[in-house]
Amino acid sequence: MMKQAFALFVSVLALTVNPAFAQQQSIVVASTTSTQDSGLFGHILPLFKAASGIDVKVVAQGTGQALDTGRRGDADVVFVHAKEQEEKFVADGFGVKRYSVMYNDFVLVGPKSDPAKLRGGKDILAALKAIQAAGAIFVSRGDKSGTHAAELALWKAAALDPAGDKPSWYREIGQGMGAALNTSGAMGAYVLSDRATWLSFKGKDALDVLVEGDARLFNQYGIMLVNPAKHPAVKVEQGQAFINWIVSKQGQDAISSYKINGLSLFFPNAD
Repeated sequence: MMKQAFALFVSVLALTVNPAFAQQQSIVVASTTSTQDSGLFGHILPLFKAASGIDVKVVAQGTGQALDTGRRGDADVVFVHAKEQEEKFVADGFGVKRYSVMYNDFVLVGPKSDPAKLRGGKDILAALKAIQAAGAIFVSRGDKSGTHAAELALWKAAALDPAGDKPSWYREIGQGMGAALNTSGAMGAYVLSDRATWLSFKGKDALDVLVEGDARLFNQYGIMLVNPAKHPAVKVEQGQAFINWIVSKQGQDAISSYKINGLSLFFPNAD
């Protein structure tokens, strides 16, 4: 019992002398709902832990919220999909460097009845114009996520502004991708989805992919270490270790090996 008591005393003393000791092998990654909801993190994080011994806690949010989490210093790494916003995050001094990681694409999903007659189309701008002309219900995430930013950019390219005009057929829900798909299924509505979340979505009975393949639907993901000059508590070594791993051959192979029903959800393209 004396030996056990002494061992306990030494352990407590070590934590007192170095309070970061118990946490130094873990990091917080602020990321998008698509990387979490698709199951990608569930696939790759155990592989990273086995290679590094570092635990990763994921805070899954829309891209805008994830970047805000990084700006506040509440994460060590940000892993999102809105390149213009990511580059601004770095330019403003909140991130150290942006790395490309992987890509997939967006798809326009809608009810099987397809009231706007979009099925089989490849022109996303023509599809959005047809939705507007038909007054068909469209569900927008409305949450400042990467998908929401992409959707707004597509409406703008189509010379339309339903987010500003607020027509009755345009429904903003302020929620994540899974919720947007569920809402679309319940309402018989159209919605823009990243392909990974669509492939992993369980409630496909009421919905189909109706428009895909337009180059404008390309969806790039990037990763950044939060700048320790802004937030000294950032775990630089552990955070950079995660970044280095995910852009390495081992990490890229882990991403490409993640499939659902034989279909790849993400395609690695680290530079």
